[in-house]
Amino acid sequence: MKMYYDDDVDATVVADKTIAVIGYGSQGRGQSRNMADSGLNVIVGLREGGSSWQKAVDDGMN
Repeated sequence: MKMYYDDDVDATVVADKTIAVIGYGSQGRGQSRNMADSGLNVIVGLREGGSSWQKAVDDGMN
C-alpha cells in the first residue's frame, strides 16, 4: 500500500475553485472542515432546518 502525505498533494489545482460537500454527517463534517481549515472555499449543501443545519452554522460553514 502506498502512503500519501501533504507534500504529495498540489492544492493549487483547486485553490481558485468552490468545493461543494453534500451533507454534514461524520464524513461531510470532517472533510468540509478540513478543506476549509486548509484555506479552500467550501460550501455545504443541506436542507435548511435539517438535523445538521445548526451544527454547520455553529462550525462557521455558512
